[in-house]
Amino acid sequence: MGKGFAILLVMSMSTMAALAQSSTTGQAAPAAKPSAASKPNPGARSSAAAKPVATTPTAIIDTTVGKMTCTLFPDKAPIGVDNFVGLATGKKDWRNPVSGATKHGVPLYDGTIFHRVIPEFMIQGGDPAGTGSGADPVNKFKNEVSSDLLFDRPGRLAYANAGANTNSSQFFITEVAAPHLNGGYTVFGQCDDAAVVLVKQIARMARDPSNDKPFRPVKIVHISILGIGAAAKAPRPATAPAKKPAATTAKPAPNSN
Repeated sequence: MGKGFAILLVMSMSTMAALAQSSTTGQAAPAAKPSAASKPNPGARSSAAAKPVATTPTAIIDTTVGKMTCTLFPDKAPIGVDNFVGLATGKKDWRNPVSGATKHGVPLYDGTIFHRVIPEFMIQGGDPAGTGSGADPVNKFKNEVSSDLLFDRPGRLAYANAGANTNSSQFFITEVAAPHLNGGYTVFGQCDDAAVVLVKQIARMARDPSNDKPFRPVKIVHISILGIGAAAKAPRPATAPAKKPAATTAKPAPNSN
């Protein structure tokens, strides 16, 4: 009897141990802590953040008969664009060709006229003296000729000159394609279609046939420059001796005397 009771006691204890182990195994395991990689990093920048978009520099030429919008080409004509922007905004000093006084902080083009207009060709301005033959307001600088910027369309914005590398302040805007000018003038901008319509209007104003100067010239009120913050400043070139334009019996050419 004693041996049988002992066996039963052992079996009972084994059963109780098995039940206790089963109960322990059924308990829920503790939740795992989130890894450090899943936590947000306040110092990290969002990959979706927008990058600043480069703005194409533009000149808005406000005249007494309307506005002309012209895209500038600082990548093709950095010296020319820098000169134009500096004179238009007053950031570049210049000499008054009439009084000889140096102007500082004064926009050169404000109040100037289109002193030479030729139908089916171009209009020319940018001389503070209003004649096209005044002394150069700034030092002459070299031509910047690009093979992919030709006079193959209307609305080209370019510098008038008195020969190679004599650019200063005078500029012109073409009404039509003028391939005979290719290689001899710095194209530094392109005016839009609406501007070309205005150029055609100005070019057909009554003018003196001896010098193509309008009897009632259109005046530039102001030239605003947009999106030019990234344009690099070019050093002011040394003065070059003036050259007279070569005589031609073909098509007329913009020139400054």
